[in-house]
Amino acid sequence: MRRKKRRKPSQGLARVLINVLLVLSGSAIVAIAFNLFLLPNAIASGGLSGFATIMYQVFGFAPHITLYALNIPLFLLGMLLLGGFRYGGMTLAGTLFLPFVVFLTQHWPPLTTEPLLAAIFGGVGVGTGLGLVFRSGASTGGTDLAAQIIHKYTGVSLGAGVFIMDGLIVGMAAIAFSIEFALFALIGLFITGKTIDIVQIGFGYDKIAFIITEEQEKIKKTILNDVDRGVTKLQAYGGYTEDDRPVLMCVVNRNEIPFLRQVVQDIDRDAFIVVTNATEVLGRGFKME
Repeated sequence: MRRKKRRKPSQGLARVLINVLLVLSGSAIVAIAFNLFLLPNAIASGGLSGFATIMYQVFGFAPHITLYALNIPLFLLGMLLLGGFRYGGMTLAGTLFLPFVVFLTQHWPPLTTEPLLAAIFGGVGVGTGLGLVFRSGASTGGTDLAAQIIHKYTGVSLGAGVFIMDGLIVGMAAIAFSIEFALFALIGLFITGKTIDIVQIGFGYDKIAFIITEEQEKIKKTILNDVDRGVTKLQAYGGYTEDDRPVLMCVVNRNEIPFLRQVVQDIDRDAFIVVTNATEVLGRGFKME
């Protein structure tokens, strides 16, 4: 049996530093895009930042205060109800750093006063930042964290939970501002989602992961228990050795790919992972006809 290579301490430290850099830089990009495009043009394109936009435009509440007031309790509630996060430290970093950069850049002048341009470029900026944060396996808290809580206690999928909450915020924007501004917010929300896909690993919403590893049982159990997705074992043979080499197949949501990749590599650094787009997925945990 081939001896498994040990991971060098320097490699683990480098990965942590890279993840920290992704979280901080991604959070900063989100905050800057928020102040330069979305906030001054009243584009409340979902998430707690969208709610902060409404609170600022209607009541004059400072956005960074609103974000801190909502994000910190949500993070603590998530730690309590979800039993802690694998990357809780990274998520906390994003939760605290994003409002801080919003505060630092609050007096920067907007780059445009045209709502459509603000929705487009604000969506690209927010999507780019969130994509970087998601690549680290963390999040900036907010509706993503709330969706995880809802998913655990109601069974509603993560995608549906985020969609419902973002929809409520856009609906609030329609009431607070106008239907026209709510439509601009939907454009921004759509562009944000597509940009997140591009920054991560593709354009499709759902992904199929094929995993070839010598630690099949450990990885299978981890996917079932920690990622909370089903696994199918496909019979395959090595093209050179002709030995049995089963392949694990797993269908996941786009936001779960960084976490899936990380848990697989934590168990087997030599695992071979192929991720491809799923044009349509029907069944439990995904769309139902």
